[in-house]
Amino acid sequence: MEICGIDEAGRGPIAGPLVFAGVVLLEDIDGITDSKKLTPKKRKELFEIIKQKSKHHIVWKWPEEIDQKGLSVCIKEALSEIKNTIKAKKYLFDGNSSFGVDGIETIIKGDLKIKEIGAASILAKVSRDEYMVFIDKKYPEYNFKKHKGYITKEHIELIKRYGFCEIHRKSYKLKELRQPTLF
Repeated sequence: MEICGIDEAGRGPIAGPLVFAGVVLLEDIDGITDSKKLTPKKRKELFEIIKQKSKHHIVWKWPEEIDQKGLSVCIKEALSEIKNTIKAKKYLFDGNSSFGVDGIETIIKGDLKIKEIGAASILAKVSRDEYMVFIDKKYPEYNFKKHKGYITKEHIELIKRYGFCEIHRKSYKLKELRQPTLF
């Protein structure tokens, strides 16, 4: 059965895009697992192999779109786009919600259990990480190449010092960034 595995990278960060990937493997590829379990070097190697040996589609949702529409709407749109772009018999998404998209099944820890979802996790993570390294050249003061936009103590301190830049998700409210009040 032709399975399209779907995963995302960048749901939790306060900066940078949300990146989804859908993958149908055309050949078996050794070493595929959850992208977070792999070294950056191994992820990059597998990224190139997966791109060559799969049907795949990558969807980018940018910070301003996330701020305007909300995260759930962006996720639903990305899932729908992948489903409408890649034809498969079955669509499996890593997680516990299909965000209302018919015909998508969910599987918790799917990136560890289903090779196609693991492959999607690798395409999404490498694509997003490479973008964050690239954008670091435009905004070196935020050190995006290190924390990739995730909420780290260092990143919070840099936002306090420099404010938000264009790739920050301004709709995300963090207690660490709240202004003190008199009441």
